[in-house]
Amino acid sequence: MSDAPIPFAEPDAIADAIIAKVGKKIVLALPLGLGKANHIANALFARAAADPSITLQIITALTLEKPHAAKGLEGRFMNPIVERLFEGYPELAYAKALRAGTLPPNIEVSEFFFVAGRWLGVPKAQQNYISTNYTHAQRYILARRPNVIAQLVARHPDGTRYSISSNTDLTLDMLAAREAGKADFILVGEVNSELPYIGYDAEIPASTFSLMLENAATDFPLFAPPKEPVSIQDYAVGLHVARMVPDGGTLQIGIGSMGDAIARGLILRDDDNETFRAATQQLALDGLPEDQSHLAPFDKGLFGSSEMLVDTFLELMDTGIIKREVDGTLLHGGFFLGPRSFYKRLRELPEAERAKIRMKPISYVNELYGDEETKRKARVGARFVNSAMMVTLLGAVASDALEDGRVVSGVGGQYNFVAQAFALEDARSIITLRATRQSGARTLSNIRWSYGHTTIPRHLRDIVVTEYGIADLRGKSDRDCIAAMLEIADSRFQAELLASAKKTGKIEASYEIPAPFRNNTPRRVEIALAALRDDGLLDPFPFGTDFTETELRLLPALQLMQTAAKSPAKLGSLFLRGLSTPASAADRECLARMALENPRSLSDRLYASLLRGALRA
Repeated sequence: MSDAPIPFAEPDAIADAIIAKVGKKIVLALPLGLGKANHIANALFARAAADPSITLQIITALTLEKPHAAKGLEGRFMNPIVERLFEGYPELAYAKALRAGTLPPNIEVSEFFFVAGRWLGVPKAQQNYISTNYTHAQRYILARRPNVIAQLVARHPDGTRYSISSNTDLTLDMLAAREAGKADFILVGEVNSELPYIGYDAEIPASTFSLMLENAATDFPLFAPPKEPVSIQDYAVGLHVARMVPDGGTLQIGIGSMGDAIARGLILRDDDNETFRAATQQLALDGLPEDQSHLAPFDKGLFGSSEMLVDTFLELMDTGIIKREVDGTLLHGGFFLGPRSFYKRLRELPEAERAKIRMKPISYVNELYGDEETKRKARVGARFVNSAMMVTLLGAVASDALEDGRVVSGVGGQYNFVAQAFALEDARSIITLRATRQSGARTLSNIRWSYGHTTIPRHLRDIVVTEYGIADLRGKSDRDCIAAMLEIADSRFQAELLASAKKTGKIEASYEIPAPFRNNTPRRVEIALAALRDDGLLDPFPFGTDFTETELRLLPALQLMQTAAKSPAKLGSLFLRGLSTPASAADRECLARMALENPRSLSDRLYASLLRGALRA
């Protein structure tokens, strides 16, 4: 192998070189999420689409797509944001063809994790989905005998080494398999100037690569999903979780509004402990055992061990909560993804600080096997926090698929961390979910008596958290598990759930839910957290946002309109308010942003009045 990869400036040329090296049967492994070499993948797709004698099998996960253009008010709000945030991002050709149903017969795409909910209506994607734990994905990839891995990389200024940066997860394990003679593939890279240069395990010699694409014309902005607003229910969950994390412990959290809420809860506990204690006392009805209750500010601090490095970990480092070092490291991660500000922070971190973030193979982060003694010493007091779609009264968790078998996302590393929580002496698995969800005009319970799909079996039940409280299920009998889960269910569904449990004899016919837990309503949560929200401590975007000030004003107004649409009376009230209330200067900016400042059509005049009413409300 030469000391440096063969350089290429054009995607078509590197595609031809790949075919010349491996032949016309290409098994292409692409890293999940951010780490895909988009231009190389697209060039290989184009070659195979144009030449039926080429077979192309793509194995990957978490294919990132620009949000689709929307219509109506949603489109007026979202389409300019999509253009602003994703301008210049090269869409993956295989994803567009798969979604359109035009994938050529000589091209196959298999994924082991989906962006949540994006592929429910695409039969071919559902049919080729590979159900696996994250740590087992490598063995299934190896079984398909990949001959090409194409990865996005950051180049060191000296040109002698590259960083696989965002995606050490499976690539490092695959390279180890190649070194051991268990795989035979070429590693090809695509240089991206925005990708942060991460050292240590993520840094590999130039000689590891066979081919390298680098050209200003193929450089592109990294995929950066905008942050979701944190709801009051999310904040309630976050505050509950924050009182279960021990000082000197280890933390794993994920991306999204729930992860942001947990981080904000931890910061409030450390920064304004009196307010934190008062809020949790107002919110919590459960009697959390003393050995599981952790309310004091952080002295020793936390260590981070998370399959996904999310931007909130940097916030926790900034505030001195993540400060417990293990061999000079504050945080282990397997891959990362986040907003633009996150990538910028990573790029601009002083080298000494960035060196405390170590990207590791997923076999290291998600498992105890291999160097187990070192891992056990590092992961003391671990709290592995993962979200779910639904949980049954008996503690089984559904996180990745629907009852009819369609996959929403994937198992990913959730099962790994739940199992790890039981393997470590003082660790706990915490499953979070909102107690209810909306389906059109209907409110449905996310706590069920039973469900036809399971991600985490009931024998691994541990801690479940909703906005209404904490259910500690570990070691409990089925009867006590049911009682605990009923206490964190929404009260609108408790009677039906309890009746199901009584019908099967799993709880005594005389059992009644204790009175304090029969007021589990959104109103109770709103009242408990009203003071914090009024004081500005529960901002919908606690760690920043890519939305403009005008868009931030529009968001709650549009949500109010969406809610009102389910009730003719509420819709009429908004309409009348909009007709009778003059628009302020700020309102006019919002109307202009939605192209409703000078409405002409009947529908636009209706939308404008409703929006004015919602803004006033």
